[in-house]
Amino acid sequence: MSVTARPGRIVEESTTTPARARVVWLMVAALCLAVAVIASLAIGSRPISFPTVLDALTAPDGSDAHLVVRELRVPRTVLGVLAGAAFGVSGALIQAFTRNPLADPGILGVNAGAGFAVVVGVALLGVTRTYQYLPLAFAGALLATALVYTIAARGAGGAGGVTPLRLTLVGVALSAVLGGISSALTLLDAETFDHMRFWGAGSISDRPPGTIGSVAGFIVAGLVLAMVCARSLNAMGLGEETARALGVNVIAMRVTCIVAVTLLCGAATAAAGPIGFVGLMVPHAVRWLTGPDQRWILPFTLLLAPTLLLVSDIVGRLVVWPGELQVGIVTAFIGAPVLMLLIRRTRASAL
Repeated sequence: MSVTARPGRIVEESTTTPARARVVWLMVAALCLAVAVIASLAIGSRPISFPTVLDALTAPDGSDAHLVVRELRVPRTVLGVLAGAAFGVSGALIQAFTRNPLADPGILGVNAGAGFAVVVGVALLGVTRTYQYLPLAFAGALLATALVYTIAARGAGGAGGVTPLRLTLVGVALSAVLGGISSALTLLDAETFDHMRFWGAGSISDRPPGTIGSVAGFIVAGLVLAMVCARSLNAMGLGEETARALGVNVIAMRVTCIVAVTLLCGAATAAAGPIGFVGLMVPHAVRWLTGPDQRWILPFTLLLAPTLLLVSDIVGRLVVWPGELQVGIVTAFIGAPVLMLLIRRTRASAL
C-alpha cells in the first residue's frame, strides 16, 4: 500500500475496486435511490400506479390519489431522504473521526443526547413543534458528544489517550442512561407524551407542517461540512502525527467534524426521532466496495443511507398492512443481525 504525500491527495491504493468502476457503482447507487423514491410515492396502504404518481407531480387534478401523493407521500419521502442522508453521513464521519468501525451516532450517544433534550423540553417547557425541537436537539447532540469525549479522556492520558473501545463503551453507557431517564419522564407524564410515541420509535410519517423547511438547511449545511472533511479524514487515518506532518490542522478538522455531526444528528433526530443503525450499516457496506477512502465513502453513503431508510419505511407499510410499522423499528430489526455480521467481517472493519 502506498499513499501520496499531499493531504488533499491521500488515496488508499490497495482498494479492491478501481476508480472507474466506483464511478459506475456510484451511478447505480443513485439509480437505487431514485427507484426507492418512486416506490415510496407509489406503495402504501393505498397502492398508486406510477402514471398516477407522475400525474400527481406534474398535473394534479385534486383527486384523492393525487392528494395522497402530494400531501402525504411527497413530504414523507423527502424527509426520508434528508434524514437517511443525515444519519448515514454522520455515522461515516464518526467512524472515520474516531477510527472505530463500530461507531455510529446511536452507539456514541449522539442520538440519545438529542432525543433526551427533546423529551426534557416537552416535559418541562411544553414544546410541541419541530422548530422548537431543533435547538434542543442540537444542544443535546453537542453536549452528549462533548460528555462522551470528556469521560473517555479521563484517566486515559487526556484526549490523546482516547481509544475507540473507550469511546464505544462510554457512548453505550451514556445512551442507556439517557434512554432510561427519557422513558421515566414519559411514564410519569404519559398524556403529555402521547403525541410523541411515533417520534420516539423513529418515524417519518405524519410530521407536523413545516418540518422539512425547519431541518433542510441544517442538514444540507452538515452534509457540505462533511464533504469538506473527507480529505483530512484520509490523512487522519494514517495517524495524527502523520496528518500534522502532511499539513492537516487536526484541531480545526475535529471541530468541523463535531459541528457537522451535531447539525446532521440534531436536525434529523428533531424531525424523525432517534432512528438507529443506519449510520452503522451503510458506511460498513460501502467500505466493502470503496475501501477506506472517505472521498468515496461519503458520496456513496449519501445515496445509499436514504435508500435504506426509504426501503425500511416501505417494508413498515407492508408487513402489518393496512396498518404501519414505524421505520425506526424496521431498521432495528434489520440492524441487529447486520451488526453481528459486520463484527465477523474483519475486512470491512479496517479503517
